[in-house]
Order: sequence, then structure tokens, then C-alpha cells
Amino acid sequence: MAFELPPLPYAFDALERFAKTEVSVTLVGETGAGKDILAHALHSESSRASGPFVVFDCGAVAANLAESELLGHERGAFTGAVSSHVGAFERAHGGTLFLDEIGEMPVELQPRLLRALESRHVRRVGGKQERKIDVRIVAATNRDLRNDVANGKFREDLFFRLAVAVVPVPSLRRRLDDLPYLVPSLLSSLGRPDLVVAESAYAVLQSHSWPGNVRELKNALACALAFVDPGALALEASHLSTAKPTDSPASPFMPRLARGTATSRLHSSSTSRASSGVPSSSRDTCVPLAQFASMEPSAPRATSRTAPSAVTSIAYSLAPRDRRSRKPSSRARMSSSAA
Repeated sequence: MAFELPPLPYAFDALERFAKTEVSVTLVGETGAGKDILAHALHSESSRASGPFVVFDCGAVAANLAESELLGHERGAFTGAVSSHVGAFERAHGGTLFLDEIGEMPVELQPRLLRALESRHVRRVGGKQERKIDVRIVAATNRDLRNDVANGKFREDLFFRLAVAVVPVPSLRRRLDDLPYLVPSLLSSLGRPDLVVAESAYAVLQSHSWPGNVRELKNALACALAFVDPGALALEASHLSTAKPTDSPASPFMPRLARGTATSRLHSSSTSRASSGVPSSSRDTCVPLAQFASMEPSAPRATSRTAPSAVTSIAYSLAPRDRRSRKPSSRARMSSSAA
């Protein structure tokens, strides 16, 4: 039986308690939710904070290299192994090993991982020596591991070894009230800690469902900053809207684009020039972008959007304590101090 929490506020309270223990924690949430930040917060608030925090992305390593990257290998273990390699388990000794996207781990590697977790020893590929490891395990996934177990895609014994505590990470759309905590921190990470966020801007942000969670929010803020003057002191709602060309002075990039890009391609075909009505000399003439685009055949673009799954995301973990506009609840303390 795994200790599984309800998805909302209790999760953050429990994480504060889990951080002080050696309990293995599995974070479950949507892509972009901030599971990696929570994992680092767990490490930073634990007794292992002075030790290493090693990330092993189970979905980013090729299946034929996953065992070597996780457990290490000895020189000559396989073709190309010209020197010995220390695996993620050994590098995390004395600290925390974060197994990101654990649901993507190849099935053939899962027994080796299970053995390492049970025995607390690893043997490198091509080696004979058993090496003792002292690590705390934190895993994360956006998959339903119970369903994967039922379908034979994930070992049941490994699931119960990892899922000592399963913590759903709430999605941002379910935690919109946390935007005043999160946005100032993201602006700080983007190089504008001085910006004050107007209430109108918060209203715009709260009107969006954020299917991409915290990652999408950070991208939106980064884009908005392009419209904020260097001397501006506030992020307004207008900065979060699409800028209209008529609202801003003429840009030097427009004639350059028309001359250097559009006309250079139009000059490649005299027939195209004649049919489109573009003068043979376009040094003083800007080709309208719409006219230029019409000459490029393009297939219709799909506009359908799949509804996001109702799993989970993090807001508190990025919010620094000194930037909160209101008193944080106890659920935010661990994540806030980690940031």
C-alpha cells in the first residue's frame, strides 16, 4: 500500500514533513508543472542538503546507454568504453537521486534499479565489485504508473519500492490564487526583479487556463518583457497582449526585412516579380509582408487542441519569501525557502 495524498493543499503540508525524513517520494503531475523544482526543494530542506543532488532523466537517455548512465561501467565493458564511468547512483552518494520521468524507464533496466534500491549496492556494467550507495530517492512522472503496472509496462515490485509516498502536484489552473507568489519570482529569474505587477496584469493571467503550467507562464512573461521599456517600473495588462503595429513607431527592422529577405527571394524569379507587381528595383520600396507570405505555398494548420489531463503543478516552490504580496500559508514555507 502506497501513502497517496489528495491533490490539493495537503500535498504541500506533507512535503514539509517528508523533507525531514528518508522516505522515497514520487511526484505525479503534468508536464511543466514544476516537479523538478519540488524535488530540489525536498533535497534542500532535508538532512542531505549539503550532499549532491543528481538528476537522472529516464526519458532522455537512450535505452542501450541507460544502464551505464545509471549504474556506471568499467573500462572495456563494451565497445567504446575506453575508460571507467561513474554512474548516477555513485555520484549521488550522500545526497539525493532524482529519477525524472520514471515511467519512461526501459522495462529491461527496471530489475537492476530494483536490486540497487533493495540492496543499497550497485555493480557497474562489466565490473565485479559491489559498491555501497547511500542515496535518498525522489521520482517524478506525468504517467499513471498504476495503469502501467496493470498493462505490464512497469514492474509492480518497483512501483511499491518507489511509491512509499505519492504526492500529486497541483496544476497551475487549479492554483490561480498563487500567481501573486509565483509571478514575481519568475520575473526575478528573467532579470526584472524590480517590476511591480499591476492588478490588471494579474487579471489577464488569471483568465488563462495554463495548459502548459508554470513553464507556459514563464514563457508568457518572457515574451511580455520584450514590450516593457527598460525604465518601466510595472508590468501592465497591455504588455501581455499582442502588440499592434500601429501602436508603436516604425521599426528599422521592417524595411530591412522587406529588402533583405522578401525582395531577395522575389528577385530569384522574374516571373514572380511580374505577376506579383513588385518593382524590379525595390531599394526604396517595402514589400508588404502579407503579399510576400502569399507567394509561399503552405498547408492549412491544425487548430484543434486536446484538453489537458487533470493531474498536477507547483506554484509555491518558485516563490521567494521576500517577494510575496501577502502572508504565505504554511503550505508554501518549504518551497519558498528552497527558492
